[in-house]
Amino acid sequence: MPETLTLANARLILPGGEMLGRMTIAGGEIVAIAGGASVPAGAVDCGGDIVAPGLIELHTDNLERHLRPRPSAHWPMKPAIAAHDAELAACGITTVYDAIRVGSIEGKGGVGWSRYARDLADALLVMRAAGALKISHHIHLRAEICSETLIAELAQFGPTDRVGIMSLMDHTPGQRQFADIGQYRTYMMGKHGLSEAVFNEHVTTRQALGAAVRDDHEAAAVAAAQRLGAVLASHDDTLVDHVVRSAAHGIALAEFPTTEDAARACRAHGIAVMMGAPNLVRGGSHSGNVAAADLAEAELLDILSSDYVPSALLYGAVMLGEIWGDMARAIATVTAAPAHAAGLVDRGRLAEGMRADLIRFQLAEGVPALRGVWSAGARVA
Repeated sequence: MPETLTLANARLILPGGEMLGRMTIAGGEIVAIAGGASVPAGAVDCGGDIVAPGLIELHTDNLERHLRPRPSAHWPMKPAIAAHDAELAACGITTVYDAIRVGSIEGKGGVGWSRYARDLADALLVMRAAGALKISHHIHLRAEICSETLIAELAQFGPTDRVGIMSLMDHTPGQRQFADIGQYRTYMMGKHGLSEAVFNEHVTTRQALGAAVRDDHEAAAVAAAQRLGAVLASHDDTLVDHVVRSAAHGIALAEFPTTEDAARACRAHGIAVMMGAPNLVRGGSHSGNVAAADLAEAELLDILSSDYVPSALLYGAVMLGEIWGDMARAIATVTAAPAHAAGLVDRGRLAEGMRADLIRFQLAEGVPALRGVWSAGARVA
C-alpha cells in the first residue's frame, strides 16, 4: 500500500512559486499542504531540501538503449524494460512516454531497422499489468516517415494499447535534423562505421524512399493518431513551412525544432516547444542545430525532455532555473508543462488531490542530488 508520509521543513515547488512548508501524502494522493518551517511529530525533517512534482518525460530513447546495449547485442525485452524503469525512477522520472519506433526498413543502403514495435508494446503492457514497474509508463509511437512498413505497423495498434503520443519523424538525409549532409556523414559514419561508398548509397536510397512515401505515410500517421486518441507531435521542425504543415495537422507539440525560426513559428501558431535537456547540459546540439539555452533566453522553450540521457532531465531544469532566475518556472518545464501537453490532469503539480508523484533533492555545487522519489505515494528510489 502507498505510505502515509509528511515531508516538512521543505522548499516546496508549487504552481507559480515556492514556499517553505510541509506536505502530507496518503492513499497515493497529496492530502495537505501547509506553510512554515515546523516539523510535526512523525514528519520527516527535509532540512530545506527541495520537494517538487515527479518528473514527466514525453520522449526518451532510453528503452531502445537497453534493448541494444551494443550495435550487435540484443537484450531480452522484459529485462530491458525493468532496467529502464529502474533507471528512470532513480533519476526522478515518475511518468514516462516510452518512444517506440514504428516503420522499418531493409538493410540495403547501409543501415536498416527491423520491426519491433508491436512486440515491445506487448511486453511493456504485460509488465505494467503485472505491477512489475516502479513508475507510470505510457506508449509514444515514433512514426518513421522514411520507412517501408509504417502503414502496416500502425494497423497493429488499437485503442486498448493506450498510445498517448504519436510523433511524425522524417529522418530522410537532407531533411530536418539531418539537413546538413556533412553533419549527417559524421554521425552515420561514426555511429555505424560506414565506408564513404556505403554512406553515399545509403543517402541515395533513403532520399528516393522518402520522396516516394512521405505524403502517404504522413497522412496515415495523422489518421492513426486520431484513431488511437493520441496527442500528435512534430519532430525536428527546421523551416517555417514545416511548422505551418504541423499546424494544419492540429499539432500542438513540437519536439526539438532545429532552428530559432522554426521555434518562433511554433510560438506564433500556439505550438509548445520541447527541447532536449542534453542539448542544454552540453551547451549545444550534438547535430549542430539550435542550442536549447538560446531558445530559453529568447523565451521560446516550454518543455524539456531527457531524450537520450535520463539524468539530464532534472539537471536541465535546475540549469533553466539559473538562466531564468525562477526555479518554479523551470521545474514546470519537466512537470506541469509536459503533463498539460500530454493531457494528464492528475499529476505535474503539488496541490491537494493530485497524484503523489514527488521528488526530494538538494543542490550540491548546482548539481541536483536526489534524496527520495515517490510514485503514487510509494517510494521507488
